[in-house]
Amino acid sequence: MERYPTYRAYSAGGVVFRLKPPAALTGSANAASIEHVDGTQAERFPVKYSTVEHPQVEVALVGRSHSGMWALPKGTPQAGETIEQVALREVQEETGLQVRLISYIGLVSYTFIRDQVRYFKQVRHFLFEAIGGDVALHDAEYDRVAWFPIPEAIRLLTYQNEANILNQADGILQRWLQQRQVEGQV
Repeated sequence: MERYPTYRAYSAGGVVFRLKPPAALTGSANAASIEHVDGTQAERFPVKYSTVEHPQVEVALVGRSHSGMWALPKGTPQAGETIEQVALREVQEETGLQVRLISYIGLVSYTFIRDQVRYFKQVRHFLFEAIGGDVALHDAEYDRVAWFPIPEAIRLLTYQNEANILNQADGILQRWLQQRQVEGQV
């Protein structure tokens, strides 16, 4: 039985989401028009999403074309960074998006061997809302970044442990959206 020296490695990243209005409201700038029966000028009024019409949720994945892999953005800490700062920086660098932290999701642990060294790695994942930026502005670590509905993203993720994190993120996100709806913010 071969023995390898063992090192611990840490990183952080997360799930980045954006909300898109329901298809029926696309292009209406979150307002609806009505026209009077007599043909007078239409009125505009703000629209709140009903319990039936929720905004569509999409998540950003990072990938490599040559291998066909898709992953959640993540990376390693720089000196002096908190785990939240690592996650925020890595997510922004790898996706090209400006984000804000919503919640902690969970931890993934796994081992791998590289150059005859065994690594025990822990990755902490956070939920982030995209608030600006553009996926075209991502760094060179991955050659593609794209938005996907959550069920499709779960199917595309290369690693099952990341699919599990995305499932957990979906539950947290649904509770967050429900709370915002109660507060009249969605």
